[in-house]
Amino acid sequence: MSRQANWSAENYIEKSIAAIKGRVGSEQIICGLSGGVDSAVAAALVHQALGDQLTCFFIDHGLLRQDEAQEVMAAFSGLGLKIVQIDAHERFLAGLRGITDPEAKRKFIGAQFIREFETASQKTGAKFLLQGTIRSDVLESGSQETATIKSHHNVGGLPEEMELQLCEPLRELFKDEVREVGLKLGLPAKMIRRQPFPGPGLAIRVLGEVTEERLQILRQADAILRKEIAAAHLEGSVWQYFAVLLPCQTVGVHGDVRAYGRTIAVRAVESVDGMSAAYSKVPHEVLERISVRITNEMKSQVNRVVYDITNKPPSTIEWE
Repeated sequence: MSRQANWSAENYIEKSIAAIKGRVGSEQIICGLSGGVDSAVAAALVHQALGDQLTCFFIDHGLLRQDEAQEVMAAFSGLGLKIVQIDAHERFLAGLRGITDPEAKRKFIGAQFIREFETASQKTGAKFLLQGTIRSDVLESGSQETATIKSHHNVGGLPEEMELQLCEPLRELFKDEVREVGLKLGLPAKMIRRQPFPGPGLAIRVLGEVTEERLQILRQADAILRKEIAAAHLEGSVWQYFAVLLPCQTVGVHGDVRAYGRTIAVRAVESVDGMSAAYSKVPHEVLERISVRITNEMKSQVNRVVYDITNKPPSTIEWE
């Protein structure tokens, strides 16, 4: 989707900065910085408007990809933002125990994020919470005009009562427009082109109950997938790619021995704004290398790899 012909990133930045200053005034504001494009652009925009009134909190909820926490902190260390890392993985995993319904997962994670930010805000006296909510989050979470497709943790997953007031300067933008704004704000191109990663993280890529064991299996498979995509020089041409751990086991053979292992699904799509997507025609030889590596290096855990060839619609990009 695209906006009216006279829309420009420069005008949007100018109007947003004025609106942010008018709303927040001299109050302190905190940002939930995930390392993704949306929260990064939101943080850069508010930092330009309010400077040191902004403090960013990176909540490590234990649902990140392999080595992601270290990579996020390293990527943002040189941008002049105040960033505090909080280890909350035990609280998130404890709250997810026994939950299998995707909507229940998303709603718990959204509510727990807010509780983490409310606790963090006590350190700064902040009254506002900055979120990188974008237009597709709002539309998919449902409204009076649209049905709920899935509750994004930062929209439909929010608790009814909150101590902090929300600031969402990107709420009317789609992903391609967010990237334009980020580039105009001077964020590194590598950060702006980073593939989307959902706020609930791997919790919605581990289908069924989320456990530390299942997360570790998915992290390893996903790391193999990402390395092979990079080795094939497809990072810039595939909009989003990731692994999913399915809640089932299948029969296989390792050597002459029967195996009963887990199944990994690979998902790769092409999109512009995230509202629609087509599955990516990843070369068969690349898919084969991904499959062979996962089943060889993880043979005690995984014995089947499948590729998702469904467009959006009818499916969503994420499986949950």
